[in-house]
Amino acid sequence: MSTTVRTVLTALSAAAVLATAGCATGTTTAATGSGDPVPELSADQQVEITFESYNLLQAGAWSDTVHSLIDEFEAQHPNISVQAQPTQGGSTDNGATASSVQTQLLAGNPPDVAQLTFDALDFTVNELGAVPVDAIAGADVVDEHLGGEHPFHPNAAGLADWEGTTVGIPYVFSTPVLFYNASVLEAAGLPTDTDLSTWDAVADAARAATEHLGRPALTVSCAVKGGNWCMQGLFRSAGGAVLSDDRETIEFASDDSLDAVHMLRELYDEGVLENASSATMMESFGKGQSAIQLQTSALQSSYLAAADAGGWELRAAAMPAFDGKDAVPTNSGSALFVFSQDPAEQRAAWELISFLTSDHAYEKISTGIGYLPLRTSLTEDGGALKDWVDSLPVVRPNLDQLDTMEPWTSYPGNSYVQVDTVLADAIEQSVFYGKDPEATMRAAAERAQQLIS
Repeated sequence: MSTTVRTVLTALSAAAVLATAGCATGTTTAATGSGDPVPELSADQQVEITFESYNLLQAGAWSDTVHSLIDEFEAQHPNISVQAQPTQGGSTDNGATASSVQTQLLAGNPPDVAQLTFDALDFTVNELGAVPVDAIAGADVVDEHLGGEHPFHPNAAGLADWEGTTVGIPYVFSTPVLFYNASVLEAAGLPTDTDLSTWDAVADAARAATEHLGRPALTVSCAVKGGNWCMQGLFRSAGGAVLSDDRETIEFASDDSLDAVHMLRELYDEGVLENASSATMMESFGKGQSAIQLQTSALQSSYLAAADAGGWELRAAAMPAFDGKDAVPTNSGSALFVFSQDPAEQRAAWELISFLTSDHAYEKISTGIGYLPLRTSLTEDGGALKDWVDSLPVVRPNLDQLDTMEPWTSYPGNSYVQVDTVLADAIEQSVFYGKDPEATMRAAAERAQQLIS
């Protein structure tokens, strides 16, 4: 594996969550205070804004794509200067993306636009006080932006809405994709297009590949720290959930949710599921040391590069289903939010957000990084991404899962990161370290309930 690929894999090893005490509450209305949209900038009105993105922590395609888009934006808007900065603290671990904004809010100098993950939505709205883009640009303008010639997919468009208001605009995200090394499966006596649509089928393939490799062939990023966004999809696919519809009751220890934990425990006890950190999973898969991995689709470009360098064939399938049930993938990823209190900066922030979520931006983001094009008709006949999708079959499962995707649930209150930590610890203990799943998960649910109550 190249140094670049290894750096990328390590950088993406954990989903962003927030560890914080206290709160930094801001306003939730545009700075004009009138309820009217913020006036557009005049052609000679010079404005400088700051854009904070965790993608700028990641070398290569991630930061190169973002900087390229900003250069194009500034060329089209010569009166707006954009200062791009990575998440403060140099990491996406332990919720650094949202805590970075909180720290800057407390200091009185937040970024004007920030890329924050969907698990922080409740906190972003109710504690960080993101200014709704509806209030800045007007709801009709926002709706028009989300539509257009290539509208946002219906399951993506409202992911940053809160109580009927569009607070932020969804930016980039992925779904859990089952990547597999077709070369290893073929060497293990399986067809390269072997059926991996159910967990029973995955278990059969993993047994054959494990025997061939002499080591566990299956890795599941959902089962380790940083994978709770993906584990929510496993719970949902088993018929369970992490939180009740009224957002008041923790449900990840229900009988249905426990079925997902038991399934993983059985695969581990059988010796086909590897116990490793997410970063180690990524590296071992890239080197061909494991054969099947449920992982964020954002690693698509990195895995394609690793397969090309290692001389093996990468293929992908949708997230597997439980027997007799439909798979329900959940999304990872982020939206763009505004924190400026100055009207001119708010208007400039909206112009940047609308550019970064335009048809053209998704052409560059999808081909350059591998994130889903949220304006999905770009991939259909006549769309700019049609040839790209046709040339890369690994894209299709990720794209198709948008139709059945459910949102990444954000927990209420200031302790949502601790809830995720409690859950992640309980899953690891139940799957990999011999603890009784029922007792461990139910104790974790009781602790999590206290944290959100």
